Amino acid sequence: MRTSRALALGAAVLVAIAACTPGGGSKPTVRIGSDGFYESALMAEIYAQVLEANGYPVERKLKLGSRKVRQPALEAGQIDLAPEYLGSGLGFYDASQISGDPAANKQALQAILATKGGGITVLGFTPGEDTNAFAVRRDTADRYALAKMSDLAAVQDELTWGLPPECETNPLCRGALETAYGIRWPPKRIELLAACDAPIAEALRSGAVDVAELCSTQPAIGQFGFVALEDDKQTQPAENIAPLVRNDYLAKLGDRAAFEKLLDDVSAKITTQVLIDLGVKVAVEQQSEAAVAKAWLTENGFLK
Repeated sequence: MRTSRALALGAAVLVAIAACTPGGGSKPTVRIGSDGFYESALMAEIYAQVLEANGYPVERKLKLGSRKVRQPALEAGQIDLAPEYLGSGLGFYDASQISGDPAANKQALQAILATKGGGITVLGFTPGEDTNAFAVRRDTADRYALAKMSDLAAVQDELTWGLPPECETNPLCRGALETAYGIRWPPKRIELLAACDAPIAEALRSGAVDVAELCSTQPAIGQFGFVALEDDKQTQPAENIAPLVRNDYLAKLGDRAAFEKLLDDVSAKITTQVLIDLGVKVAVEQQSEAAVAKAWLTENGFLK
């Protein structure tokens, strides 16, 4: 869940952004921002490039920092557009409304953003998401016929669980495992390792643990062929990605519907597997977000 991956840049960033002014005409300049980690910047770059290819001037303000920096910049009109994770974006304002239903998260977030910064619109969301995920090695999945979280209860004592130290008090971890999936707490065999981090992925790869809490688009899933189990009880927040766009920018457009369709069509192609595959290229192969975005957009017919 993308609630705390941050790269704080401070007030100087906001001052620099404020100095930029949008262009005029039927296709005014759109200032695109992102959070400080690669996946957010990659999605922003994908949106930026498809807009540029269709005649929209773009100013990039990528990797601004955490949501605590980026979202106030959007509300203040210092950027016009930013990709957002629906569950975490909603949680920034009201965590009590977060659910495992992306449509419900979008609706709740839209209701809040209608009152922020003169109005902000949530566009269509990706089918893919970056949320909490429990993963196993392929050999473990095959041996025990594991495809969804509900399959784990019957074999829970035969597995070594890699879980974060805070799992015991976290309703999304112990709460989900114990209440929704019938996993006895604590598991018979457990190793405490930070979720979504390299050491827990390595422990899963090496066989030190058999089940590990990762992030659903963590590059290690693609790199090592892990199987992310389906959260069939929908215990984790839906973290599908959608562009947030200021209403005052949308009002400047000569054809708002065409602008929104460009972004919605791109978002519709972003599955969780796409995010994993692109993440491997950026985080493992060390390709730039811009190069990875261009290659994917070209492959999918958005760029010539």
